[in-house]
Amino acid sequence: MTTEVTSAPFDVGDDGSFVDGLVIFDGATLSVRAGDARADWHLADLDEIAVENHVVGGSLVVKSGVEHELLARFTARHAAPMGYLARLASHTIERSRDPESDAPAPSRPPDEEKSCPICGRPYPSPERPVCNFCLDKRSVFIRVLSFLNDQRRTVFVVLSLMIVAALFKLAPPFLGGRILFDETLVPGGRFYGRVGLIVLLMVASQAASIGASIVYGRLNTMVAVGVVFSLKRKIFEAMQRLSMSFFSKKQTGGLLTRVNYDTTFLQYFFHDGIPYLVVNGVQIIAIGIVMFLLDWRLSLLVLIPTPVMVYITSRLFPRIRQLYSRQYRRQSILTGLVNDVFTGTRVVKAFGNESQEISRFEPRNDGVYRAVVDTGTLQSVLFPSLFALMSVGTVLIWAVGGYWILAGSISFGTLMSFLGYLGLIYGPLQFMTAVVDWWSSSMNSAQRIFEVLDAVPEVRERADPVRIPSMRGDIEFRNVRFAYEVNNPVIHGISLGIMEGEMIGLVGRTGAGKSTITNLMTRLYDADEGEILIDGIPIKDLSVSDLRSQIAIVLQETYLFAGSVAENIAYGRDDASREEIVQAARAAFAHDFITSLPEGYDTVIGREGHDLSGGERQRIAIARAVLRDPRILILDEATASMDSETEQNIQAALERLIEGRTVIAIAHRLSTLRKANRLFVIEHGRIAESGTHDELMAIDEGVYRGLVEKQREALEVIGVGE
Repeated sequence: MTTEVTSAPFDVGDDGSFVDGLVIFDGATLSVRAGDARADWHLADLDEIAVENHVVGGSLVVKSGVEHELLARFTARHAAPMGYLARLASHTIERSRDPESDAPAPSRPPDEEKSCPICGRPYPSPERPVCNFCLDKRSVFIRVLSFLNDQRRTVFVVLSLMIVAALFKLAPPFLGGRILFDETLVPGGRFYGRVGLIVLLMVASQAASIGASIVYGRLNTMVAVGVVFSLKRKIFEAMQRLSMSFFSKKQTGGLLTRVNYDTTFLQYFFHDGIPYLVVNGVQIIAIGIVMFLLDWRLSLLVLIPTPVMVYITSRLFPRIRQLYSRQYRRQSILTGLVNDVFTGTRVVKAFGNESQEISRFEPRNDGVYRAVVDTGTLQSVLFPSLFALMSVGTVLIWAVGGYWILAGSISFGTLMSFLGYLGLIYGPLQFMTAVVDWWSSSMNSAQRIFEVLDAVPEVRERADPVRIPSMRGDIEFRNVRFAYEVNNPVIHGISLGIMEGEMIGLVGRTGAGKSTITNLMTRLYDADEGEILIDGIPIKDLSVSDLRSQIAIVLQETYLFAGSVAENIAYGRDDASREEIVQAARAAFAHDFITSLPEGYDTVIGREGHDLSGGERQRIAIARAVLRDPRILILDEATASMDSETEQNIQAALERLIEGRTVIAIAHRLSTLRKANRLFVIEHGRIAESGTHDELMAIDEGVYRGLVEKQREALEVIGVGE
């Protein structure tokens, strides 16, 4: 038997310091190397090789008899390769003890870069190999601009009108300064005495600027709102494509913040950022040219504070970005808490935990408060300081310009025009200094949005999937292994077969892995090792839409959407007729209580069905599954919320539904599974026993028999019979 040579790095020493180490497995020996140190262990002397997870990272350990020895410690970035090495070594030990074993070798994890090659930090999201610390903000900016591609013509018109409006603003200072004082009010001037004409020209130029501003303002609003509307749709569509693992790792509040809070910031970017950045830049350049033409010496005086302003801005830019990131994180945490409390209002009030939730809310709200205050404090110091530096130029112009007028170096009209342009340029300059604030918030928001748009779903469909519009319902698990977290498997090499039209039951303690089996079968998650086949075809090769359209699942935690009863039953079957909806409700024994509602099937129920009892919600969920007419039906504690009489009715309905369908039922009340063709007892992610109810009860000291007896004893204690 030959085994591949594999290695895994580790980076934590015995004293907690960082080291550069390597574990090598060649099929017979484990070698641990760190610097000049080396230690070897022969597999023949070992009983077990395993990875132990810690809060941060984990450890590779070996066991021989009662001895338990630590080989290496590592951070989370090396968890996947170290776990593979441990599984491969353990598989080799098992094969050496049982050469006839047909257990497959573990699959090598995908060779993906989990850390930034520049700074070495782990990527914030494994689905998106982008480092926030090394990301070039200019590339984010350029990508944000790409959202305007669909409205290029309108954007061109907006920018053209903004430039026209900015240029018209250049006329009043020149007309009201040089022309009015030097050419109109002075005898011998070109426009001497024609004050009305000059005033009329000033009014006309101002009116033209205002008119252009009104037009581009309306168009600009349409562009900004249109882009954000499209962006929200893209974010929502991207979230729908992502796998369950993405949502299990994210807090709801954070996702809601990305859809609303971040897109709002980008709306400011498109409405108040890009257009005014361009027009103010053009205006600064144009005013600067005119000021140099009026008097280059005064223009140089204006530039004296500029180096100091640039230095201050460049030094504080990273700090502002950090403050906005912290403000966002704390806002997401607060939003998530509020969402959780509002969603679980019934539980909060039932346990009288209002004061505790207020206590939880206060520190998080205070965190947001402090983050906003810190950001506002820096802004309140930075921007007034920059404006004060600008005013230094104005004081110099008044002082020096006054002396030059007395000396006859410049005319009074020139000084007045220069001061007019100086006042006109302050607005654009203030915008350019405040653009640091705008840039930081907008680019941070854009970066978080791109994290969603760029996230790659872990469950992906093949480019050319196998279409199976009508499946039979044969299911097979072949040595399936799965872990929600690296090196913490929930399913250990499960193999089982389910025949078409068969009803099987999954039995086991809470956390044994029963629901995970159904999650894998519906491809909410993909197995780490092994494969699952339906009708002999690996489900990874099947069209996801074909697979899920022929599977219906009724969960223990029923979710009903805000809408009518009929709409909830028809969810997933938009083409269902009212007659089909009623038939499905009758099959689920829901028709009677539905017709007793104020408006029958058209009764609008609240979010999550809060207007209905638990049993009523469950029956609507079952009716939804019946209407789908699936080839495979999954019942995950489907009768858990029902009384005995209702449960008997549902069991009777299920007996009719079994014909022509494959049914997988999970239940803690074992009596509900007695009519299953076979039962699989799941224990710690493995199949401990399988057979019919009678066969399993005949096993002395069997797991299933023990579960049944314990449940019977518990029911007798509370005075309830099965």
